[in-house]
Amino acid sequence: MGVIATDNNKVTLIYNSENSIGKQTIGYVKSAEKEVLTIDNSKTKITGTQWAEIADKLKINICDLIDQEHPNFIEIYGEDKVDITTDDCIKVLQNSPETLAYAILINADKFYVIKTPSDVEKHIKIKSNNNNQ
Repeated sequence: MGVIATDNNKVTLIYNSENSIGKQTIGYVKSAEKEVLTIDNSKTKITGTQWAEIADKLKINICDLIDQEHPNFIEIYGEDKVDITTDDCIKVLQNSPETLAYAILINADKFYVIKTPSDVEKHIKIKSNNNNQ
């Protein structure tokens, strides 16, 4: 069992409220048919172990979760593409949460990278606005 709780009746969104993808994605997720839990990484600290599990479930490197073009990342590491360690990437995500490149959607036990807000619709059922059903 992982450290991140998953639930068949719940959708979890990990996002950063300081970027537009995160802000816009919330609207899509809140229209899910399931209960919704939102985790804003600028307000809720995510542990290194949790970041490692998220990356593992997404089948990506932790460093791929970082927007290396974000001004705060560039201020620390410079404009050239850098090769940093996994531990460094965890520290960046924890200390500069605004550098999170994507929102992360957890639906039941499946993890998804959300690059655009509309990506949410591919992974969850949305409540119908039609009251005649």
